[in-house]
Amino acid sequence: MRAMKRAALATTLGVAVTALTSCSAQTKHEWKNLAMPDPGTEEAWLIFDFWRWSWVALMIVGIITWALMFWAVWAYRRRSANDVPVQTRYNLPLEIFYTIVPVIMIVVMFFHTVKIQNEVTALSDDYTTKIAVTAQQWNWTFNYMDEEVGEGQNIYNYGTASYIPTLVLPVDEKIRFELHSPDVIHSFWITGFLYKEDVIPGKVNEFEVTPNVIGEFKGKCAELCGASHARMLFNVEVVSREDYDAYLADQVAKGYVSDEPLLGQEYTRVPAGPSQESDDGGHE
Repeated sequence: MRAMKRAALATTLGVAVTALTSCSAQTKHEWKNLAMPDPGTEEAWLIFDFWRWSWVALMIVGIITWALMFWAVWAYRRRSANDVPVQTRYNLPLEIFYTIVPVIMIVVMFFHTVKIQNEVTALSDDYTTKIAVTAQQWNWTFNYMDEEVGEGQNIYNYGTASYIPTLVLPVDEKIRFELHSPDVIHSFWITGFLYKEDVIPGKVNEFEVTPNVIGEFKGKCAELCGASHARMLFNVEVVSREDYDAYLADQVAKGYVSDEPLLGQEYTRVPAGPSQESDDGGHE
């Protein structure tokens, strides 16, 4: 029997070691980040650090809980066939401990939650770029409200049934997003920014971020909005200011401009313009 138990233990350990050593670099990175993407903005680091420290607190609670359970199993075990363990109805110090400590933890986590939420959702007047986002069933329209490049006109890009749009952002600059919906509730989520905001008909939600990593990110709708909710995807490219200006100028040259941002019900279908012909949402 002992030999069988040892063999089972050795097999279990072998499988565990094999599983850990065979993990891909991406999987190991996910373990390191505790399943969170790498932060892509200055604000995202606040959320990322809070996530990690919350996990540390949870692990400490788990270790203490399991330690107390195993201690109770060992300390009050049956020591002989006729021995009956002490039947204790209460332990005052222990009850005080597991009443007061959770309350303190909740208060501390609530305090930091509110503090980080206020910092992440704070609006300022020092943003350099304003982008109006329209979420419609079932795609996205991005309006680049940059008067210097567009000469007072709105530059846009949007997705179609056959094209996933790309949102281009300048690095190391504060960007204000203005969110609109002409139909139902959506949710604007760039996963690498670790923040999402609801897009509600009749209400304009705003938030600001400062991308600080040049690269590509993924975006999606995080609110079940209808039969084709899964189609509401978009790509994000964070580029240098020079590349961002070049992108906007290229959009103007292609004719992807309008007198007003594409925000309302009339734009839930493909807007008039050259993109109707190419069906690429503002790209060739």
